[in-house]
Amino acid sequence: MVALAPVVTLIPINLLALAVFWLPLDLIWRVSFPVFSLCYALAGLMLFIRPVQSLVLARLLGARRPTTSERARLETAWRSVLQAARMPPRRYVLAVLPADELNAFACGGHLVVVTTLAIEILPRDELAGVLAHELSHHLGFHTAALTIAQWLSIPVLVLARIGFFLQNVARAATSSYASHSAALTALGRIVSTALTAVSWVFLSGLLAANSVANLAGRGSEFQADQRAVTLGFGGELSSALRRVAATGSSNRPMSWRDRLAATHPPARTRIARIDANRRAQRVR
Repeated sequence: MVALAPVVTLIPINLLALAVFWLPLDLIWRVSFPVFSLCYALAGLMLFIRPVQSLVLARLLGARRPTTSERARLETAWRSVLQAARMPPRRYVLAVLPADELNAFACGGHLVVVTTLAIEILPRDELAGVLAHELSHHLGFHTAALTIAQWLSIPVLVLARIGFFLQNVARAATSSYASHSAALTALGRIVSTALTAVSWVFLSGLLAANSVANLAGRGSEFQADQRAVTLGFGGELSSALRRVAATGSSNRPMSWRDRLAATHPPARTRIARIDANRRAQRVR
């Protein structure tokens, strides 16, 4: 339920943004706002169709299909994870992101993306631990909520960018063509200020939703770690995280702004919790 918090936060500002797009459309085709909003929501469901994720979502992320050698390394580790979770082998799609970064992530309803560096560096058991963590995001419906939130944010982001663009146009026009007239200069400034205020309304909604999403995302990371431990890959995931911690790319945020913007807990915090969960599991 915590994973749905960003979706709930985005719904009001999303409906407001959709209303802005709906008003001119209604003048032409006379479509009701509930129908328009429902059509937008249904279009977002396309992102959860497995072929769409393979052909569209992966490419939008810059990911590609694994090469023969990459697939051999991935599927060896992936097969053991799917067997532990009792999941069918063709339910999820593996993709590779060319990146010099030790990372992996899950998105949509079926997509698991691993960077080329992770495939090259991680041993098979640690790669299995990472894949178990990403599968756990799918099993916990974390990625579904994130995908819905991203879809809801699109019209909000578009309007914010349009507003800032028009604000710059109004400011430039005022400076170029209305500088000789005090009345036109004042009107231009009013228009520019109004556009800026509208843009910040939508942008503030996005920032608030992102803050909630980051908070929920950090909680979902701990939940996915716990599920990976339950599946029997806690030690492997802990070892992989130790590699990440050794690079210094997952240090503890220092300021409150950094903590608010952080999408993942520090690797060392996750390692400590994973090891504690493993000890508790052995006691049980």
